[in-house]
Amino acid sequence: MPWMGLGVWTAERENAIESVKYALQNGYRSIDTATAYRNEDQVGQAIIESGVSRKDIFVTTKVANGDQGYESTLVAFNKSLKALKTDYLDLYLIHWPVEGKSLETWKALEELYHQKKVRAIGVSNFEIADLEQLKAVAIVQPMVNQIEFHPHLIRKELSVYCNLHQIQMEAWSPLMKGILSDEPILLEIAKKYNKSVAQIILRWDIQSGFVTIPKSFNKTRIVENLTIFDFMLTDEEVVNIASLNKDEKLPIPDMSKFRDN
Repeated sequence: MPWMGLGVWTAERENAIESVKYALQNGYRSIDTATAYRNEDQVGQAIIESGVSRKDIFVTTKVANGDQGYESTLVAFNKSLKALKTDYLDLYLIHWPVEGKSLETWKALEELYHQKKVRAIGVSNFEIADLEQLKAVAIVQPMVNQIEFHPHLIRKELSVYCNLHQIQMEAWSPLMKGILSDEPILLEIAKKYNKSVAQIILRWDIQSGFVTIPKSFNKTRIVENLTIFDFMLTDEEVVNIASLNKDEKLPIPDMSKFRDN
């Protein structure tokens, strides 16, 4: 699983084909989408048009809340494969915990994993209590937990739990939609390394043990975001960035967008 990927969530429904294709042609090898984003077909088309071999691309998608349940998840998975124009996934996630359904959904993910239709399975937006419920019934433990993570929300307790149980953490909205761009500590570190604040945050994600998937539909920023492997933050800088934590979450997404209807 690459440490850096391209996220394609968008409330405005931008066309993802050109952005995904451009990212793949400029070094990205991981694309993160979801049924709820309604652009799996665009991602699949972009992969074909990119000229990059499918076997070299790590493709993630997620089962939508309205599709959760054992049988309905299996149906949703096949729809995702068709839209993405592939015969397997690298990672399939439960998008959000849904009371009364997520445990059955997990059984479906385990079945898909055993059938080798997906190479890894995991969850998104799961808290410790959700993970404990899953752990109690799971045959295959979740391999990834994708959560909101940025310098204003470091989720220390959840991170410790996931590390203890060998669950790879993955950061969505790592740049906090640009809210952190004027943070003095980040600006100072960015000046030192001649990097942007975004590059400093993404480097911090990786050094904090998080896979990171910033969203961008801007070609300049797509390339810039990937240029974070030519420097390293000091341990002190990693700690100083973490000290910006405010337990501040972004507004909860409109849950109607997480239904396949």
